[in-house]
Amino acid sequence: MRNLEGKVALVTGASKGIGAAIAQELAARGAAVAVNYSGSKAGAEKVVAQIKANGGKAIAVQANLADPDSIGPLVEKIVRELGPISILVNNAGVYEFGPIDTVNPEHFNKM
Repeated sequence: MRNLEGKVALVTGASKGIGAAIAQELAARGAAVAVNYSGSKAGAEKVVAQIKANGGKAIAVQANLADPDSIGPLVEKIVRELGPISILVNNAGVYEFGPIDTVNPEHFNKM
């Protein structure tokens, strides 16, 4: 089922967990995938290697999306290397570990 041929997907926070699984599924369906990471370059490169091993096309792209100045260069790199972005999966998030009763609106908005 390769119904995403010719599409370019950006998956934020895709170096592990749900983001990595989403990136792999989009690639399996034919999309070229930009695997975004903030700090886990090794994790992102592992996801890219898995996608390529399965015949897909992917690149790892570093950007801290909490920094608005990093978004333009991120998009420019993806467009230059893969083409215009047609799918965006906003998976990245910032979370703090702690008891649930300490979560407040600021924590929620930061996420």
